Amino acid sequence: MSYFAAFTKRPGGRSSLALAVALALASTGALAQSNITGSIFGQVAAQAGNTVEIKNVDTGLTRSTTIDDAGRYRFSSLPTGRYQVTLKNNGSNVSTRDNVELSIAGGTEVSFGGASAVADNAKNLDGVSVVASALPAIDVSSVDTRTVLTSEQLAKLPISRDIGAAALLAPSVVANSSYGVPSFGGAASSENAYFINGYAVTNPLTSIGFTQLPFDAIDQQQVLTGGYGAEFGRSTGGVINIVTKRGSNQTKGGIYSIWEPEALRASPRNNYFPKTGAATNAGTDGTLYQYRNRNQYWKSTIGAYLSGALIKDRLFYYIDAEVNRQEGASTLSFSNSAASASKIGYSDYSYKIPRWTAKVDWNITDNHILEFTGVSDKTEYTSARYAYDYKSMSHGTNQTGGVYTKDGGDLYIAKYTGYITDDLTVSALYGTQKIDHVQTNYGYNPNCPYISVGSNAQAPGVVYNSCQTAVTSTLPLDGANDKTKGWRLDIEYRIGNHDIRFGYDAQNAKSFTGKEYAGGYAWVYGKQTDPNAAIDKGLGVIGSPAAAGGLGTKGYYVYKAYNTQRAGVETDQAAQFIEDRWQVSDRWLLSLGLRNEQFTNYNKNGDAYIKQRHQLAPRLGASWDVFGDSSLKVFANAGRYHLAVPNNAAVRSVSGSLISNQYFTYTGVDPNSGVPVGLKPIAVDPTSSFICANTGGVSSNKECGQAPDPRTVAAKGLRSHFQDEYILGMEQQISPSFNWGAKLTYRKLMSAIDDTCIQALGNKCLTFNPGKGNTFMVPQADGSLKQVYLSQKDLNLPDLKRKYYAVDLFVEHPFADKWYGKVEYTFSRNYGNTEGQLASDLDTGTGGQTDVSRTQDWDLPQLMVGSNGVLPNHRAHQIKAFGYYQLTPEWRTGATLIAASGRPKNCTSFYPTADAGLYNSSTYWFCGLPGQAGYGISPRGSHGTTPWTYQLNLNVAYTPGWMDNKLTLQLDAINVLNRQTATMYNYRYALNRTTVNPLYGRELNYTDPRYFRITARYDF
Repeated sequence: MSYFAAFTKRPGGRSSLALAVALALASTGALAQSNITGSIFGQVAAQAGNTVEIKNVDTGLTRSTTIDDAGRYRFSSLPTGRYQVTLKNNGSNVSTRDNVELSIAGGTEVSFGGASAVADNAKNLDGVSVVASALPAIDVSSVDTRTVLTSEQLAKLPISRDIGAAALLAPSVVANSSYGVPSFGGAASSENAYFINGYAVTNPLTSIGFTQLPFDAIDQQQVLTGGYGAEFGRSTGGVINIVTKRGSNQTKGGIYSIWEPEALRASPRNNYFPKTGAATNAGTDGTLYQYRNRNQYWKSTIGAYLSGALIKDRLFYYIDAEVNRQEGASTLSFSNSAASASKIGYSDYSYKIPRWTAKVDWNITDNHILEFTGVSDKTEYTSARYAYDYKSMSHGTNQTGGVYTKDGGDLYIAKYTGYITDDLTVSALYGTQKIDHVQTNYGYNPNCPYISVGSNAQAPGVVYNSCQTAVTSTLPLDGANDKTKGWRLDIEYRIGNHDIRFGYDAQNAKSFTGKEYAGGYAWVYGKQTDPNAAIDKGLGVIGSPAAAGGLGTKGYYVYKAYNTQRAGVETDQAAQFIEDRWQVSDRWLLSLGLRNEQFTNYNKNGDAYIKQRHQLAPRLGASWDVFGDSSLKVFANAGRYHLAVPNNAAVRSVSGSLISNQYFTYTGVDPNSGVPVGLKPIAVDPTSSFICANTGGVSSNKECGQAPDPRTVAAKGLRSHFQDEYILGMEQQISPSFNWGAKLTYRKLMSAIDDTCIQALGNKCLTFNPGKGNTFMVPQADGSLKQVYLSQKDLNLPDLKRKYYAVDLFVEHPFADKWYGKVEYTFSRNYGNTEGQLASDLDTGTGGQTDVSRTQDWDLPQLMVGSNGVLPNHRAHQIKAFGYYQLTPEWRTGATLIAASGRPKNCTSFYPTADAGLYNSSTYWFCGLPGQAGYGISPRGSHGTTPWTYQLNLNVAYTPGWMDNKLTLQLDAINVLNRQTATMYNYRYALNRTTVNPLYGRELNYTDPRYFRITARYDF
């Protein structure tokens, strides 16, 4: 039986707000323009008989509307594309504007001059004017902050063929190398929302990442960095909104091949032990740590597209399919010591990524449109691993490991748009997606436990082998997958000077996920520097290795580790919104909105452990057309934005994960299996609250395999994660060729959801709102629940703090005189005591903490000492410039530059006293060795910054006339200067309370080396 069959429990009813507002507006109409369409509006003389007609140049879609008493008209919820706009008087053409480009979720103004001019043309219809362009460059109908990249720009700019890379061109968007996903406006990388044709495609398990599609299939990519209206929610970072290409009356097709040769890729930098000068590192300072020079690969893409009309003006199709491949090799381990040379890994690997996008548009009539979209995004990865010898810089020939993974799935979306009357528009959307996760490990033996032993943990004369040859410690569960389904309804009704918008959207996400040790459990060997010292008093392991005997007299010990996480979890998200776009006067537009969010999170039994209602998010925006000619706009907005907890938060303690360690000393090791023999337990305090009765081991988060009562795992009346934002800006057309603008932004995280594990809660890690008092339901000895309120003082935790302010400036030259260009500068500051849903500064080389909304930050009061400072996504200065120049009809060149100051550097170490509990690790905001000179509090971000990063990309394209300009040959050079800059350092100062970490200060996460991309495409 499918695990989804267990998801049977639901709330008794939805919020009544949607019904109440719908009834309240029933007499006037209601709701909102879809977030994947645009509008055309303008001013016309209020003359009898005047109407305006629009026609989509590519599909023939035609609509007309009358002029209101003030001479204004507006067309809403239009598919993006090229339009012809015609002013008519009594059915006869008066004036026409050709090639009006409509951008995603934006407005384009097309006005037709003063009353006298229109009247004269109406009397002399032989003198109809046709204007090709000369449209206002400033969108005075928008109050948000956006960057829109068209398919033409994406093809002409030298950037990586990736949605995230394109988003980095927008101001206030920075790269976060710990996750490979951008950060918007100081928010964590999990706090963004991603849409394809109106459907949310954010990773349903972790909210880190999104579904990709063939890059050539993108018609427009909108990047919203703030101030977005009430139709958008579930984001406290930014929004990436994709609209795919669609068919037209003209049959089009093409093939393309893209090649990134290994021979034209610069060698990656080797990685070295840091030059610390510390005595403990005397043998390693500056020596090779990881050999990377030969970590090379090639990539290729082969694709084709076809589009056209099955029925002219009515039924259209578009399909794009491509296969992306990558093959390469890399060294995997991070040591060159003789003791571990035989275990160092080398990998040959390959990726195969087939993707396709298909779209069908059916204009049933000019007033009723149906759209169907399909997107497939799947990644297959195969690796073969071998031993590697640093002395000879060569690898073995006998395969020692490897893995095959397949991730991804298919997305399907259906959308209806109905122009019921000139004033009433209705749209509805439904979508569904399934993403599968498959993994097979080479040599996996389910009957063998996983063995972990470092070079320092090996007792002399003892052979440590393993019958488990799978190199991955934990394996994902068979059948792991994510599923989403969602729908939205949008309605817009225009009455007088008001565009009343109302909407409802909902999405359900289910995940079956988890992992467990290869073989079910692991034996992890270690060595205590002082054999007479207790292993971990904080968890109640009070015995010492020496006291248990065996090899423990020399400090050697082993623990039996369980790490089994198995969960079928679910999240429901729903929202209603209402918005009034009120044209107060010819120059003033007010946008007044309110969004109401509902979030419900379920554990593996289908029981709700978080239920949030009436999460009200007001939105207020204003746009002032200063001179009334769309040449200067001043705008402002204020809003609140909410975010739900993703599915992964329910995987561990909420769903009954088993994570415990049982400590022993031993006398020897079985030479075949690697299992210890002669085991003697290391004493545990029987009163310790960390003991798991079922394993006899201790668990730092009391994760002993039993799903707790859902009422006890989260604070009662939990508030959602939400942020307030304020923006003031202006945009001006300073000449027909140049625009400029400035913007001030301030963001403050008002509420967060995380977990805390303080002693007052029995050392269990419970979900709560940091920075305030919380009420918990605490189990009693008789099985009952007791309501316990803990004030902020009782929790001994500081106020929640994450703030961001920025000044953004830009100058833009819209495409004219053969070139397009834009330059942006951002000065910003991102500071506080929490990054938000993530903790990317815990990265030691394999990525930041990915337990979204369950970070380490708030687990203990001791972890917050010194936590206030500049945050991981802080970049004080950003400079971005991009553009292209059409030298001749056959030759074009382009460039992009992204330069940013470095992220903050830190130093963390052990807490001054060993009784901090839970974490006996080098992750506290202290630097140095406890008790030694120079040791003390080391506030977050107080150790300078990483170097500036610079990426300059250039390209050149040739479209020969002798091929009727159908063939394009293009060469892109990415990171021309080959600046391979470290974007992160290992911040952990100590290995233990007496030993400096030899890897402290090691460079991590370099920017990519220079590479060249060769493109050949033929369009017909």
